[in-house]
Amino acid sequence: MSRFLNLLRSWLVMVSVIAVGNTVQSFRDHSFLSEKLYTGTPDYVNGLQARTFGIWTLLSSIIRCACAIDIQNRTLYHITLWTFFLALGHFLSEAFIYKTAALTIGVMAPLFVAGFSIVAMLIGFQCMAEPQEVSGARQKKRN
Repeated sequence: MSRFLNLLRSWLVMVSVIAVGNTVQSFRDHSFLSEKLYTGTPDYVNGLQARTFGIWTLLSSIIRCACAIDIQNRTLYHITLWTFFLALGHFLSEAFIYKTAALTIGVMAPLFVAGFSIVAMLIGFQCMAEPQEVSGARQKKRN
């Protein structure tokens, strides 16, 4: 496995652990979301919305951690990549369309993580393709 994929695996585990922390905060005290993320309209944040956000974050964390464990699984890799696209889309829409999230550090951090992760995972596709191409080339030489 390439060194880049090993770094990507570490990144996915780190992002997963941080997401579990965010999940716990969402269940413990819903004011976390109104103070850190949805500062544009903090009145919209309630316990139900916070728990829903927490479950969504926990599910994303589980998927990302599973991908880190089995990074060669292409289906899981695609699903993990989509979790970052969904997160990016969510936070961008909340900031620019719905105006519920101001561009504070609380919103910029997940935007950075999602954007960086998307780029890293797209680069990771190249690393996943290399061993197959090399083995295919070797097989052609043998024939």
